[in-house]
Amino acid sequence: MSNKKVLFVLLDEYADWEAGSLAAALNEEPEGQGQQFDVKTVSLTKDPIKSIGGFTVLPDYGLDDVPEDFAGLILIGGNSWRQEDSKRVMELVDKAIEKEALLGAICDATVFLGTNGLLNDIPHTSNQLEDLAETAGDSYSNEAGYLHQQAVRSGQIITANGSAFLEFGKRVLEALNAAPQPEIDEWYGFFKQGYYEYMKTKQ
Repeated sequence: MSNKKVLFVLLDEYADWEAGSLAAALNEEPEGQGQQFDVKTVSLTKDPIKSIGGFTVLPDYGLDDVPEDFAGLILIGGNSWRQEDSKRVMELVDKAIEKEALLGAICDATVFLGTNGLLNDIPHTSNQLEDLAETAGDSYSNEAGYLHQQAVRSGQIITANGSAFLEFGKRVLEALNAAPQPEIDEWYGFFKQGYYEYMKTKQ
């Protein structure tokens, strides 16, 4: 049986630090289980794109040839989510919602969800409430549902701010049951606390 695909949407000038640690964790093999997931990258086309950090990526898929079967759709933040072309990603987002796949958005990708009316009925977070409300305008009507937290999970939708790649990753791993909870907690604690502080908790 093939591994379940998790699609990472990367637009030009994407925030590479928000993608790397989670993608690596998903591609790992939980102890005794074998590899469960296969991370694939998606962009508007299959042309090369460059991250904020200068890494050039050749996407596995363009929007026109994305596979029908996937377990999760992860929208990685960056500097292109407010551009007109980004609206094309909504077709893939709608597909994820329709098939009840996990939908994750971090950093400015959360503003993209708000601008397209997807945050109006769920608890959520973003980089800043004022910016979200101003940018999304009339498409956003749920300031009461905004939580000043690093990452928020509401059912199959996870949102996070741009500094919360570890909290975001932890919630994505949990939502996908990507590993036993102790392994997920260990992954999070190791990187969040740092090696020496984390090892003190194991003594």
